[in-house]
Amino acid sequence: MAPEGMETRPTTDRIKETLFNMIAFDLPECQFLDLFSGSGAIGIESLSRGARRAVFVEQGAKQLTCIRGNLEKTKLTQSAQVMGTSVMEALKVLGARKEKFDIIFMDPPYALQEIDVILESIAEKELLEEEGYIILERSSNSIVKLPQNLVLWKEKQYKTTTLSFIKKG
Repeated sequence: MAPEGMETRPTTDRIKETLFNMIAFDLPECQFLDLFSGSGAIGIESLSRGARRAVFVEQGAKQLTCIRGNLEKTKLTQSAQVMGTSVMEALKVLGARKEKFDIIFMDPPYALQEIDVILESIAEKELLEEEGYIILERSSNSIVKLPQNLVLWKEKQYKTTTLSFIKKG
């Protein structure tokens, strides 16, 4: 279930299927961070495919209610942490706790200008495990400047959407 209205832009089924085919072998026992979670569908799917834990970051009230409801419905609440705050604030908290993630999924609003700043913060706070990676779902028209210590590993392009896989450089 997804919240009604224009505040969320769910990942299409085709993109989601391709994404999970690409990361299937990395999911078992991984630590998964879902930034701009929306309905929580990506993080919940990662849990259902074997992730040990997923952290959901979302600040919209309707979306938070939806994530919590979806976690209860799927009986995955025990493996999840929901953070009702901005992505930058969540990264600060997670960094202070010295948390590390195998996979960080980001699906920010396409108009968001701070993607570079968020990537910089992830790198600065050392939130990625050594072999971990970031998946950025973005508009195919957008240009992202990667911080010095992150590199583009691979990309999958669709008509209007691109999945960028980014890892430590």
